[in-house]
Amino acid sequence: MPALDPVALRRATTILGTVLAVCTLAASPASAAESTSPALLPDVVASHGGRLATIDSNPAAMALFTSTIGPSLGLRDAAKTLGAKGLPEKSVKELGLAELSQTVHRLMAALSAWQLADSIGRTSESTAAPTTEPTGVPSTARQDWLKESSGVGSLADLFQALQEQQADGPAQPVSHLQHTQLLLAANRVGFEASQRVTTAWWELHRWKDRVRQTWGQSRLCGTWQWVIHNHQNHREQKTVLLFPPAGQVPANSPLPVETVVLGDGIYLRWEQEGRIQEDSLLFLKDGTRIEGSFENNTGGWGSITGKRTAACQP
Repeated sequence: MPALDPVALRRATTILGTVLAVCTLAASPASAAESTSPALLPDVVASHGGRLATIDSNPAAMALFTSTIGPSLGLRDAAKTLGAKGLPEKSVKELGLAELSQTVHRLMAALSAWQLADSIGRTSESTAAPTTEPTGVPSTARQDWLKESSGVGSLADLFQALQEQQADGPAQPVSHLQHTQLLLAANRVGFEASQRVTTAWWELHRWKDRVRQTWGQSRLCGTWQWVIHNHQNHREQKTVLLFPPAGQVPANSPLPVETVVLGDGIYLRWEQEGRIQEDSLLFLKDGTRIEGSFENNTGGWGSITGKRTAACQP
């Protein structure tokens, strides 16, 4: 088997990480022409590497995200919301800021791990000799924070490789074997961290959609009596529907496969045994009544009227 070239491997890893981010973007419904894109991630690692290299706690990570990293990655809304002071407890809960903060911590720790791996690789590229001076080991606080918050499992091997370089003292040159092992460990961290960062970026990017979805489900939550008039066969049907709180599924009540609520507008999509129906509805009278229409793939169409008969039961 031919010997591995650590520098070439690092370059390939960087390219592959960027390709994965761009492919993920292409699979998303967002337009590739938008400035918001995970393809910006490698640039942020390079341009803000100095500041990423100093973080060793979640508060420091959050401060850098809200001031710089978030806007740089097209996550301005999340950054502004997390940076706001004095938000009411109800708003904090409705916006899911506890979960949002945890995602930011993962993003920033993974970005910092990526930056550490990238810096080791870049130092290697600029070193022509087969041996080099020992690479500095991050502080214990920074190591602990990176391992706990990033989810990058390969960091432990990288820190061990860094510590082994220091075992003989800072004045001793690093052997070719130690140098190669360090670069291979850094390549693994860089690749894994880039995957973690891309996943966290998408979670933050879709945060507003999740909030809207939860808010919409909370408005629909409760028991409703609907009257459906089908113009295809001139029949009228009365039915009772139970919409549960977000995250809950009723035992004996059908639910739409897609629910979108924007303002007072409601879109529901139902699928069952090959039958598809789409409802376009509006909230009326402070959300206690609805009116609208439906259309299905069997040729049926008509009107829907409904009234809430029981409040939401958590």
